[in-house]
Amino acid sequence: MNLIETILLSVSLAIDCFTVSVTSGIILHRIQWGTFLRMAFFFGLFQALMPFLGWLGASRFQHLIEAYDHWIAFALLAFLGIRMIRAQFKEEETASFNPTSLKVTLALAVATSIDALAIGISFAFAGFKQLESLWMPLTSIGIASFVLSLAGSLIGVFFGKRFHLRVEIFGGLVLIGIGIKILVEHLFLQ
Repeated sequence: MNLIETILLSVSLAIDCFTVSVTSGIILHRIQWGTFLRMAFFFGLFQALMPFLGWLGASRFQHLIEAYDHWIAFALLAFLGIRMIRAQFKEEETASFNPTSLKVTLALAVATSIDALAIGISFAFAGFKQLESLWMPLTSIGIASFVLSLAGSLIGVFFGKRFHLRVEIFGGLVLIGIGIKILVEHLFLQ
């Protein structure tokens, strides 16, 4: 995975954090730096931790399914991308939650990072054999999630929901595109 792919993947994973942060900013109606920084920190932490946990679990049984690993990576990324795009066309639910609560922030951090766990599984099948090779993607994912979460909170306060649709669809398309690239590389370029 090159630098551009790593950045695109990081931004795609951070889209959920961005969306939740925009919603939180809308709910709070004013800038609350402590809340926004805490939310951004936990979102970044969990988004970086979950791919590591997925990679760790999958790398233990990779030798059993190495012949099909590219199909698994493609299926996971395509599934997540399609799910992200479909979520935009479902009716939005109005959830009553308090973004200033640590308990709510932790629950949101876990919920938004579940997709990142699947990405970590795909890392094991996409050639990340050593822990050292994960340093750049995990760091990039954590930083992108932190930055986009903080930006989303501020955008939510100032601009409302008008960026919501385009961002989610873009993130889903990027995940699908990376999945197709992995599949094409394994099927035709090796």
